[in-house]
Amino acid sequence: MTAAFPTSQAIVIGGGLAGMTSANTILEFGGRVVVLDKSSFCGGNSSKATSGINGSETRTQKTKGIKDSNDLFLSDTLSGGAKKPEIAKVLVWESGPAVDWLMDKFNLDLSLVARLGGHSAERTHRGKERFPGMTITYALIQMVEKISENSGGTMSRIVTKARATQLIVDKKTVIGVEYVKGGQTLREFGPVIMCSGGFGADFTSDSLLSKYRPDLMHLPTSNGEHCTGDGIKMGEDVGANSLDLEWVQVHPTGLVKVDDPDAKVKFLAAEALRGVGGLLLDAEGNRFANELGRRDYVTGEMWKNKAPFRLCLNSLAAKEIHWHCEHYKGRGVMRKFDSGADLAKEIGCSLQKLEEVVEAHYQVSLKQDKDPDGGPFPAYPNGKSWDEPSGKTGCGKKFFHNCIQGKQVATEVWHVAIVTPVIHYCMGGLEISVKSEVVDKAGKVIKGLYAAGEVAGGVHGNNRLGGSSLLDCVAFGRVAGRNCAEYMLGKDVQPTDLWKLAGGAPGTEAKEEKKAAPAQGGAAAAPAAAGASAGTYTMAEVQKHTTKDDCWVVLHGQVLDVTSFLKDHPGGELAILTFAGKDASAEFDMIHPPDVVQKYAPDAVIGVVGNGSAPAAGAVAAAPAQQSIATAGGKQPEAPKGALDLVDADAEGLCGCIKSVWFMVRAFMMQIFRTIFFTGNIKFTNDRIGLTRSAFFLIFFLVVHAVGNLHVFLGPDDFNGYGYFYVRLYWTGFGFNANIVEEYVLLAGLLHIIVGLKRTWDISITNTIRSGRLNMAISGLVLLAFMTVHLFQYRLAKIGTTFPVRPPKYLINFDLNDLLHLRLFWTQNTNVPIVMVRDIYQLEYILFSDPMTCVFYMLSVMIFMTHGILGWVKAVPAGALGIPKIHHMKVNILGCVIIGFIGFIYLVFPVFCYFSSPKHGHACDDALAKGLLNTNQTGTCGVLEWGTYVREVPSLGHHSEYIR
Repeated sequence: MTAAFPTSQAIVIGGGLAGMTSANTILEFGGRVVVLDKSSFCGGNSSKATSGINGSETRTQKTKGIKDSNDLFLSDTLSGGAKKPEIAKVLVWESGPAVDWLMDKFNLDLSLVARLGGHSAERTHRGKERFPGMTITYALIQMVEKISENSGGTMSRIVTKARATQLIVDKKTVIGVEYVKGGQTLREFGPVIMCSGGFGADFTSDSLLSKYRPDLMHLPTSNGEHCTGDGIKMGEDVGANSLDLEWVQVHPTGLVKVDDPDAKVKFLAAEALRGVGGLLLDAEGNRFANELGRRDYVTGEMWKNKAPFRLCLNSLAAKEIHWHCEHYKGRGVMRKFDSGADLAKEIGCSLQKLEEVVEAHYQVSLKQDKDPDGGPFPAYPNGKSWDEPSGKTGCGKKFFHNCIQGKQVATEVWHVAIVTPVIHYCMGGLEISVKSEVVDKAGKVIKGLYAAGEVAGGVHGNNRLGGSSLLDCVAFGRVAGRNCAEYMLGKDVQPTDLWKLAGGAPGTEAKEEKKAAPAQGGAAAAPAAAGASAGTYTMAEVQKHTTKDDCWVVLHGQVLDVTSFLKDHPGGELAILTFAGKDASAEFDMIHPPDVVQKYAPDAVIGVVGNGSAPAAGAVAAAPAQQSIATAGGKQPEAPKGALDLVDADAEGLCGCIKSVWFMVRAFMMQIFRTIFFTGNIKFTNDRIGLTRSAFFLIFFLVVHAVGNLHVFLGPDDFNGYGYFYVRLYWTGFGFNANIVEEYVLLAGLLHIIVGLKRTWDISITNTIRSGRLNMAISGLVLLAFMTVHLFQYRLAKIGTTFPVRPPKYLINFDLNDLLHLRLFWTQNTNVPIVMVRDIYQLEYILFSDPMTCVFYMLSVMIFMTHGILGWVKAVPAGALGIPKIHHMKVNILGCVIIGFIGFIYLVFPVFCYFSSPKHGHACDDALAKGLLNTNQTGTCGVLEWGTYVREVPSLGHHSEYIR
């Protein structure tokens, strides 16, 4: 097999944060990308991350006056477990730019900074609302989706339920991937960036987990079921080296649900809860470890002590991380205690014992602040500590936050969760270079193969610091994307603005969400508007549906049947089943942007909550518009008005139809005028604007042409007069035997053909016909063949006969009497001199006297209709057209109607000409009398006796008669 690579398309396997970072970076550098994910939805484990993303020397740190440096972060990373300094250095030095990139390119709020275990400075960034993993990952997914929508899938594509099975290799170079979707084995070609995650959820007997860490098989996991190590196995199959597979991180604080303590999959208590001051207590109410130690250390100390273990936050700590606490309480994995006495009773110890533990911790914090280097115990990550409970373990605590005195315990409000160790992260994976290139067992780079995120090994060594998972995804996702783009494109790398590719400017969708959001306490808009036939249910009825086989939930007054959605939920079934039969609105809003139900499960809405009568006003909120990338981070910056501002919550009824027509006509005409008047010199770009504009111009011409061809039904004077109208415009043709309209149509057609074939070659040439991605190209080539034949049959055909017409003085007839009789291009006024014109009316009848020509023409028209409809549906979502998403369906229908109408007109021509006889011209007798026609001429006027039935004219085939 001969490889024609690298190409301008990259393939990303895995739709989590690493994959989406890689995809966005490829796009930023002018490449194209397809993302394959085996799950029903993208997001992966990244979307569940709750602590934040690490970054040193960030803009946020500098604004807050936090002293940090890359060197200090590198030291912490190496102390925390990393064994490859050159890889760790890339992680650290990319961290600050990565955090700033997220804020700058995606308008994310990362304004809060916390210190997690193993860090010498506050450097873990998160926003004020929602969990950082979901917020960050969703924003990047949206960008790729928006670019895909705006480019019609030519710049980016996301393919879900696509399980990659093997890499395609040619001469030791990875050139593509084979995957299975819907039972079909398909292929994509291009360099591959592997972002498929780890293997922390594979408990099968032949899994990587059972092979390398069988001692952990009994533990629960925080991983999604998709984490089965597929990418590592595929890499090893093509000779990639893997390392550190035995290093599997067990996170100390998996959340135990009291009514289901043995669940195999558990939610994770963010390490940020300990970072803001949470204390770990054993079964007797004692502290036993440094809460901010390495994860493997804390887990080890838990195994040495007596369970159950409780993570306890005082009111100061809980306030600082309010969102997390509220969410955990909603899930039933955290409880609020109104006093220390209540907490002590829950633990089974005395209040005095609890007060002593808290007071000791408070006193140590004062000593550490006063004399940080004078303590008797070794501290982590370095220095000395005064803290005895952790100091005697060899990992003394030296950072304290939100401490309270023992005397405050009795009246303090506490937020408490029972925690247990869970399998969380795989440090091992495919070995990579500093450029994120996958290397083989000899240490040589495997061309065309990159890795980022958890699938990449050697980044963290035997332990990963909290907050460095999301960082790993973004830092090495950017490194992989950048180097892959350079590998693909070489000197053709072109830095590109993501927002330009998406068809708008940052923040332009903010108003859209604002308009759709309800006024109830800032809650997100309802997920989807219930249909007119939806039912009304009481909460008592909803509460009956609480099982895996029959699960209903309530969101903002709407009832959702999510039974069939459970298996596809990225957060797992338990995340929904926790709220089965309940109102989950508050908890839903804490994690999800407002449009996810409308986007991923619109059919789940079955009705509204009520008392059996009509729902109260406002119970059903309007369906939210697509949530903006800008607002995904809880931030709504002002920005220039762009195409994405054009939204309308009311697309229903007559008013909505009128608006849809307006948006369609405006978009159509704007493209026409831009094409004719505002397009500058010819330039080559990596988008489809030339294809779209040329298509719109061709459709515009076809409408005019089809309507013009209706003149054939009115007789030879109308049709030949219509043809002569264009001849009278030859003076505009720059010296050619044509007018400017014909020349512009020719140029538009050539542009459309060239751009279409070029993009097919670049994007779809490797696809099979069965895939459907070549439909436009195939139908376009058939149309090209038809148009070439038709051009020579009609426009370029030599006609030996002429026809007498009295054309109006000006190009169009302005005589009222003539206009009332639809005589637009000729007149009956005998004072107007006769002009002999090309007899295209006769030519039409000659061509369509042959049944095979009729069939060929009609089949070609049907192919045109198919091509036009396919193209219209692809063009409508383009951001450059400014058609709001809520109107897309109606505009698609309108476009199909227009194209269908054009096709119908063209289909009627051959049928009409075949089954009817040509009419006699109005000026034929006068022309014959004046000697303008001779009696041997065989045009439409080519008969010896006008007004009588005559002999057959051979040139007209089966048409043997003329009638006046």
